[in-house]
Amino acid sequence: MMLKTEELKKEIRRLCEEKGAIILAHYYTVGDVQDIADFVGDSLALARKAAETDARMMVMCGVHFMAETCKLLSPDKVVLCPDLNAGCSLADSCKAEDLKKFKDEHPGYQVISYVNTTAAVKALTDVVVTSGNAKKVVDQLPKDAKLIFGPDYNLGNYINEVTGRQMLLWNGGCHVHERFSVAKITELKAQYPDAVVMAHLECKGPVLALADVKGSTADMLRYARENRATQFIVATEAGILHEMQRTCPDKQFIPVPPEISESGLECSCNECQYMKLNTLEKVYQCLRDECQQIEIDPAIAADAVRPIERMLELS
Repeated sequence: MMLKTEELKKEIRRLCEEKGAIILAHYYTVGDVQDIADFVGDSLALARKAAETDARMMVMCGVHFMAETCKLLSPDKVVLCPDLNAGCSLADSCKAEDLKKFKDEHPGYQVISYVNTTAAVKALTDVVVTSGNAKKVVDQLPKDAKLIFGPDYNLGNYINEVTGRQMLLWNGGCHVHERFSVAKITELKAQYPDAVVMAHLECKGPVLALADVKGSTADMLRYARENRATQFIVATEAGILHEMQRTCPDKQFIPVPPEISESGLECSCNECQYMKLNTLEKVYQCLRDECQQIEIDPAIAADAVRPIERMLELS
């Protein structure tokens, strides 16, 4: 028998108490999932929470690489993923075997990998970064260091611009952030002339050029809370609007639509179908049955955890 939404929420919280579990949810998951989470955040915040928690078990509501990161930082804990098919187009754009070949072709280079990568790619990496700390981490590396940055080309290109570096960039991208429409932003700016335009650093250069605020999801959320503006045009995955509206109920947040949706039809927002695979029903089922557990090859895990720990030290 299918439980109703409120019953599901109560059962999930009961199971968390019974099993000593916590729920971590990314800003891009659906609102109902964010509402029952113990902690909602972006990649860096969730990685830190995974390292700090003393819970016996955690449910990572996001995408697969995020659950892997939790397991890398908490190897003795049970890490559950509500849907193992919740992948990431950006992580998929950089395979471990391809990165190894690229490294072999460029001896003497350090590898900086965006957190949106598999454990196998992290194992080939010198330091991991997020959109929120990438500049800070790169600034702390020697000025003459030879660097490879991947897999997000747009983020790497932005960091090159603001740091004066000439990192070699992997040609990968997020299917959501690649779709944002410059024309739609221009139209929205005309419609809402006093609105602040905010864009995620995974967006293309022409989109970032139109933004008043460029940063991570956490940067944008912080700016919306602290700034006196009352209207914001938001170019990132539409799930963030749930937390923005919850914490700033008197402000208006306008999502930037994609140039064209995956269905071929225009729509008012830009969503990641992988993030939306996390549902209350799946959270309940994986908690109840302790299924969809994340396991990582110990040999890969030993190498993959080091660049994450270095990131946490530098950030």
